Amino acid sequence: MKVPLSWLREHVDLPAVTAHEVADKLTAAGLKLEAITSHGHDVKNVVVGQVLEIEELTGFKKPIRHCKVETGEAEPRMIVCGATNFAAGDRVPVVLPGGVLPGGFEVGARKTYGRMSEGMICSERELGLSDDHGGIMVLPADTPVGADVVELLGLRDDVIELEITPDIGYALSIRGVAREAATAFGVAFRDPADVELPAETGPAWPASIADESACDRFVLREVTGFDPGAPSPLWMRTRLSRAGMRPVSLAVDVTNYLMLELGQPLHAFDRDKLRGEIVVRRARPGERLETLDHVVRELDPDDILITDESGPISMAGTMGGLETEISGSSTDIVIEAAHFSATGISRESRRHGLVSEASKRFERGVDRELPLVASWKAVRLLAELGGAEIRPGVTHAEAQVSPARIAIPAGYPGRVAGVAYAKETVVARLEQVGCVVTDGDDPAVREGGVDPTGVVTGGALAARLAVTGDDMITVTPPSWRPDLTDPNDLAEEVIRLEGYENLPSVLPSAPAGAGLTEGQRLRRRAGRALAEGGYVEVLSYPFVSPDDFDRLLLPQEDARRVAMRLANPLSEDEPLMRTTLLPGLLKTLVRNAGRGFADVALFETGPVYRPRPGAPEAAPVLGVERRPSAEELASIEAALPDQPVRVAVVLAGEFERSGWWGKGREASWADAVQAARLVAAEARVELSISADQHEPWHPGRCAALYVGDTLVGHAGELHPRVVEAYGLPPRTAAMELELTRLEQAMPGPVQAPAVSAYPVATQDVALIVPDFTPVADVEAALRDGAGELLESIRLFDVYAGEQVGEGNKSLAYTMRFRAPDRTLTAEETTAARDAAVALAADRVGAQLRSS
Repeated sequence: MKVPLSWLREHVDLPAVTAHEVADKLTAAGLKLEAITSHGHDVKNVVVGQVLEIEELTGFKKPIRHCKVETGEAEPRMIVCGATNFAAGDRVPVVLPGGVLPGGFEVGARKTYGRMSEGMICSERELGLSDDHGGIMVLPADTPVGADVVELLGLRDDVIELEITPDIGYALSIRGVAREAATAFGVAFRDPADVELPAETGPAWPASIADESACDRFVLREVTGFDPGAPSPLWMRTRLSRAGMRPVSLAVDVTNYLMLELGQPLHAFDRDKLRGEIVVRRARPGERLETLDHVVRELDPDDILITDESGPISMAGTMGGLETEISGSSTDIVIEAAHFSATGISRESRRHGLVSEASKRFERGVDRELPLVASWKAVRLLAELGGAEIRPGVTHAEAQVSPARIAIPAGYPGRVAGVAYAKETVVARLEQVGCVVTDGDDPAVREGGVDPTGVVTGGALAARLAVTGDDMITVTPPSWRPDLTDPNDLAEEVIRLEGYENLPSVLPSAPAGAGLTEGQRLRRRAGRALAEGGYVEVLSYPFVSPDDFDRLLLPQEDARRVAMRLANPLSEDEPLMRTTLLPGLLKTLVRNAGRGFADVALFETGPVYRPRPGAPEAAPVLGVERRPSAEELASIEAALPDQPVRVAVVLAGEFERSGWWGKGREASWADAVQAARLVAAEARVELSISADQHEPWHPGRCAALYVGDTLVGHAGELHPRVVEAYGLPPRTAAMELELTRLEQAMPGPVQAPAVSAYPVATQDVALIVPDFTPVADVEAALRDGAGELLESIRLFDVYAGEQVGEGNKSLAYTMRFRAPDRTLTAEETTAARDAAVALAADRVGAQLRSS
């Protein structure tokens, strides 16, 4: 909403403040500032001149005139001009040499077309008044010569642009913003809707409301003898332009002007094109309407229409029909003003992709009391400016609507804010908004009164809010505030007018013994471990496409294909909640690789969403007037999916970077497995690793990760077809691990190990095993065989070649032995090593390598 400051001052006695100071006050009151635009502050030395003589110059490609212009100085000015829409005797705006036009354009005396030009005769666009550049601006004949045009035409102005949120539709008008400004500065407000209406002498054009759920007030007034050629006055065109609307014609400009001033959209029909009674109703099957934008629209049964005997003539509150449009020959006009259903107009506008200035206001809520006032002001302006005659009478169709009443304790706004507000303060602030406040709890409200939209305005809600000794008040919101339907709405009004800046900043006290859960600590430790290991954390949207399951090569029976579908997804391409973290990570990897970052190691931690078998398709929607029962909470819980927390990594390119020190090392499946070990170490559990085949991993380079007998994840190199489907770098590796299962397997509180003061004894052992033997099985056998003296074991070499035979591999381990109470002898460590080798030979067929 663009608000010219000069227009605002017409309705508010603002002190001598700047536009920025006004904007600061409005922002403090809850309106969001978008921009402030200044007009005409740089304009100077522009005066009214009278054209005395005109000499037509010939020999040029376009008409050129050399004009003698009286400007109130000692001698007339000679000015060259290319416009032809003025004559000798006309009074026009003139920029004298040294003058400046909007935008900093300086004008001087210069020779052009063979003649000296001492200034410039201006059009409206050159003065910044409108976009009209069709000719020179001709001023009224009684305009004093030499007068300052800047002051005469009000060229200097500031425009405050506000972003209007859906809950404050009243601010989409000068009237609404002026009321807020008056409250903010504590000055008088002159309501532009406060006009005396003529006595109703009978109906105008016949009209009725067929569907009261679509419209509860419909008003028509008529004028005849309107001059369709009458121009809109300059002040109106200037205000429309600065408020962001293009002047069109007097009839259209009047309706737009009043919509901006009052917030009430209006529509003008050509009376000669109407056929019979006008009826407001819903659309019928198969009906169509060609709107003013020359688009033929198929109408929906929920659309709200204005119709006559010929059928639809307007999409109510959105856009008029082409058939009854005001044209350049329209002399008899019917003005329509109405109060339509906000939700109905909102759905209609979105259904047809048709957002208009009218629909923006109706869908946010328009003052129901405005149609009579706005329609009267419209016909009066058409009479004053267009020579029309106002026909007596007004058509006023309406449905009875009882005003909402809300019972609240007077101390409730203070309890919400955490600041004690006196009852007098609460009442005064609510009355400033326009509410009618009465003492006591209205019996009808106490018993649970319901407004026409079904909003509970009292009863049990008010009883829950009340505290002992708290005075009750009953509040009737004004007609221009349909958003005030709840005690919390009233509390917000009091708090914002008292000033958000006056609310104390109080940190909540942490309850004793509270802190992070074990799962939260594990998640943080796992993230730190991966970051220290060279991975970068990313956050992906938890939405996936059904195509992701195909790209991951998931079998049709795979449980990961069963996903929750969003009722209102951000993107129709990704309507499902993720069942695995990999799609988001892989897409992030592709983006980075596509931008030149080929060496990438990423990780993400977050929940996945796995629907429970037999769960309801959707959770029940409960009201907010009471706390849900245990059964209702259980029904919601039953509809929710399982949400285990997982951690996943993807890596490609070099894991160890190349540099002056030498060639780096490419990332491989082993790094993905090691990432899993890093996470498991933070959970203080040992991973068992075995070969597996599990999509989307390569069938020969996939490891299953176990804690005991519990499968907790997979790691390895991705399948080449997955790499191709996503456009990943070759041999991309990945790991996905379920932190929730790791947490369940975690041991109890950490026990500090006993530290032995005795020296360590080291034994190296090299074993030959078949090359298909998992290293983890060999290590487990050595651990079990070595017994309690074994402190640690580390694989330091893997060899395959002629010395160990075809189909075999050699695994070399360093085994560290230590006793807590003595120094081990060589015989003891040798015996422990031999026992470990013997068990490995028995379990996996290992042979001690001799050389």
